[in-house]
Amino acid sequence: MAVTIQSLRFRITKRFGAKTVLRDFALEVRGRQFVTFLGPSGCGKSTALNILAGLIPATDGDVWIDGERIDHLPPEKRGFGMVFQNYALFPHMTVFGNIAFGLQLQRRPAAEIRERVRGMLELVQLPAFEDRYPGQLSGGQQQRIAIARALVLQPRLMLLDEPLSNLDAKLRIEMRAEIKRLHTNLGLTSIYVTHDQTEALSLSDWVVVMRDGVLMQAGTPQEIHDQPRNLFVADFMGFRNFFPVQVASVHPDGSVEAAGNGMRIRGRTRHALVPGAAAVAAIRPDDVVVGQQAAGSNSFRGKVEIVEYLGRGNEVILALETGARLWVHTPERVTPGESVTAVFPPEKVILLPPEGAGGAA
Repeated sequence: MAVTIQSLRFRITKRFGAKTVLRDFALEVRGRQFVTFLGPSGCGKSTALNILAGLIPATDGDVWIDGERIDHLPPEKRGFGMVFQNYALFPHMTVFGNIAFGLQLQRRPAAEIRERVRGMLELVQLPAFEDRYPGQLSGGQQQRIAIARALVLQPRLMLLDEPLSNLDAKLRIEMRAEIKRLHTNLGLTSIYVTHDQTEALSLSDWVVVMRDGVLMQAGTPQEIHDQPRNLFVADFMGFRNFFPVQVASVHPDGSVEAAGNGMRIRGRTRHALVPGAAAVAAIRPDDVVVGQQAAGSNSFRGKVEIVEYLGRGNEVILALETGARLWVHTPERVTPGESVTAVFPPEKVILLPPEGAGGAA
């Protein structure tokens, strides 16, 4: 059904008055890829999507699809489908009318409209809902209709702007799977905007992490999760524990010995760190191992300050003897005031340049 493109390529800058919200943001998206713009609120990801859709103009730059420049075209001439955060369904129209709206603007024959709308309702698994109104639908059903309305136009590119943010946790998981199914089965090329790391990792072929209008890192979900290139990406992807250190030695296999603030830490790096250089050692709370006995290297004693029960484990804050605080997610049962040992598996510790030294990548 989808019109397969070979590539989308763009380089855009956007300023609102004196404020630059996108700064030379450049990317190439290949056909059938699912690409996610990931970042905190205000980083420019929705602005970028709206520029690609033609809803707002770029201050500078260009947008190309398969060798054709399209940034001068109005939205209706670009052949894109758009799914909005708030669904943007017409409340006075039935489900059938909402899905058919774009086809009617194209003056398609009535028989074709009926066939394509009913095909879409089957596709999004709501075949008996064509006579209902949006107000009679649940949030998940409304989102399915919004997706069907975009897909019925057979778009060459799907743009989705935080489409799951208004749904509860259970529905988000269900709709995440539904979006993935539709993208794969229809051979779509999709660009998705979210601030949710789990959505980005589970849906995407390629993740683009943004900060203040700048591309900080782009890569596969596994690369973004396991190999953040700077402190911002590491922090955003869950490396909550950060310790300033100085590099003592670097080995050919990428392992590093570092020390600072009473801690000696072994870890790994993909950066050109040299002995004597300042660095930051980072580890996720999930990767810290808690026990009672000292375990040698990367082992630190601490006292339990706070325990929060989360069902499948505990969120724990430890006050280490070095004076640092450590966030840990552990299945072990610990109590406030208890002394424990926290071990950092060296393969789970990454060494990064300090803020400002790593840059965007």
